Amino acid sequence: MRTLSPTLLAAQKGASAVPYLKVVVSDRIGGIRRLAFARLYTGSEPDGYHAAAVPGDGSLLRSRVSGGRLYYQRVVNPGAGSNFSAWTDLDAAANAGVALCADGARVLLFNVDAGGTVLKVRESTDNGATLGAAAAVATASGAVTWLAADVKAGGDAVLVYSAGTGVFSVKRTSGVWSAPGGWTNSVASVAGLACYYQGDWNVVVAGTDSAGIAYVWTCVFGDGFSQAVGTWSALREVTRASSASSVSFRAPFLSQPDTYRLTFVEKYTGTVAYARPHHAYSPATADFAFNLWREPVPFDLGSDYGQAIAFSAGAVWLSTPAGVWSAGLSIATLDVTADVLEASLSDVPFGGRARIVLRNDDGRYSQLPSPIKAGAEVRVSPGYRTAAGAETSAGPSYWTERIERRTGAGGATLVLEARDAWGLMSGWRARRQYAWAAAEKNVFGILQFLFARAGLEFSATGAGSAATSLTPAFTVHPGETALAAVRRLLAMIPDVIFLRGEFAYLTEPLTAEATDYAYGTDHRLLAGRYEDGLPGANRAQVFGRGVFGERFDWPGVQSVYDRLQQVHDANLTAQSQVEARGDAVLRGEALAATDGEITAPVNCGQELYDVIEVTDAGAGLAAARRRVLGLELRYATGESPSYEQRIALGGV
Repeated sequence: MRTLSPTLLAAQKGASAVPYLKVVVSDRIGGIRRLAFARLYTGSEPDGYHAAAVPGDGSLLRSRVSGGRLYYQRVVNPGAGSNFSAWTDLDAAANAGVALCADGARVLLFNVDAGGTVLKVRESTDNGATLGAAAAVATASGAVTWLAADVKAGGDAVLVYSAGTGVFSVKRTSGVWSAPGGWTNSVASVAGLACYYQGDWNVVVAGTDSAGIAYVWTCVFGDGFSQAVGTWSALREVTRASSASSVSFRAPFLSQPDTYRLTFVEKYTGTVAYARPHHAYSPATADFAFNLWREPVPFDLGSDYGQAIAFSAGAVWLSTPAGVWSAGLSIATLDVTADVLEASLSDVPFGGRARIVLRNDDGRYSQLPSPIKAGAEVRVSPGYRTAAGAETSAGPSYWTERIERRTGAGGATLVLEARDAWGLMSGWRARRQYAWAAAEKNVFGILQFLFARAGLEFSATGAGSAATSLTPAFTVHPGETALAAVRRLLAMIPDVIFLRGEFAYLTEPLTAEATDYAYGTDHRLLAGRYEDGLPGANRAQVFGRGVFGERFDWPGVQSVYDRLQQVHDANLTAQSQVEARGDAVLRGEALAATDGEITAPVNCGQELYDVIEVTDAGAGLAAARRRVLGLELRYATGESPSYEQRIALGGV
């Protein structure tokens, strides 16, 4: 249950409580700002190696290599009216990668000399207004192809480059560049590099492995945050394509304007060939080393060399040699609380919905204001007017799927219909097969991957040990939704998942849990309906690999004879595992068995799977413990005002 202030807690128990339902629409999906890029420049520059950065003064720096020359551009106060077509020819250069990075007023521009092996840097300490003379950083053992670099406070920097099938790093410490050092990973080809410093030197690599499978990988060159200084982590997959698919990946770029954001090119060489940039981002709280990414989203552009990404205090910039795009970082929000005529919320396991009706009698929503549009987040926070003013509990989040304008004798309204995070999970379908071998990743890790793929946060609070100890062989099939895969995983453990906004939490519901709230005493009941029923199964047989376990709900067996559920799971290899699975099966059946419902004034902090006590003398209940299996909130103004909550009950 969400924590409530003392004044809000007192108000919701009062006989004369005044309802307050806060509804805010924002331009976020899964808690992350939706970047609405507008193209500011369309030029005729040829596609090729390029880079971009934004130093401390907010100017946009761009560089590119074309026709054996290195070009540079600095645009002060970039915007819709800026000139992005003026370039300065700096020097001859190899047709190879270029890298730009900035920290405060310091700017570093890297390129490869015309001979193809000498790595050079030009440095600025005035936000890129003037660049120093080119200085040699290192000499590669072969022709250099791709570059990536970043600089941190104080001027220490790392340059990463590819030569042949190898990736090498050169590090500047206290003004001195080290000799090139090879990484400890192995790939068959490199088709792009990206680097961004945040605690470590976070690197993205595009290329192929020895089997010809195309990948975008992440890895970390350590600076002591999540990886030891000067060491490389293993490669971690972001996406891949089989060797027979005619698909490859190239030209990644990486930055962190709000969360980690990644761009790369997906290139298809079959019939109706294309080279299309894709964008992905990580959940807001995820470290780079976690390698958690939302499913990459295509961008409406054809390019072999991708889109460089950079950011200022208020905007994100995308750049190609012939294009510049910008998107604001501020999150558009609209408080529609005063316009809400009706609201109905339904929160049940694996699928919650909201329906919000707004007044439109004066045409205020005839033209939809920002950010009301498909996919927008609708945060509904129940509350009351208290001695401290209007107070709410940060309630559930939903994402808009349908917007209706209605007119008629009853007046004009705008209706928003939305689904909770489970709707986002059901909207993600596996583009290909994802498979984990036994002992490769635990259940929690697979769940975390699936939620991230739909752009959601995933964590645990009171999760059972099986979530981390069980490392099953598991496959997500092509076309399968994240929701379906999550339900199959949850069948392996005794845990459940509840939502708070864009966050999903794994927890094990225990019979010994403390009571979260009581109804029928201080918090009055409006109605009650109670059932005496039986779970769907009272006997579980579990067949593992060479082991067998059986569990019984003996009172249920005695009442209706045995109702058997059998489980076959080769991931289970120990007697303790099959017995624990049998217990989990019967526990899940007991929890899912509804036990009636109560109706009460809205409890602003109530959540799924909370344990409550119900006192209802008319039904012979005194502090009877039940678990919340569903919540329905009804709010209405006008002639028939309403502010009540129906709570579906189950066994503890």
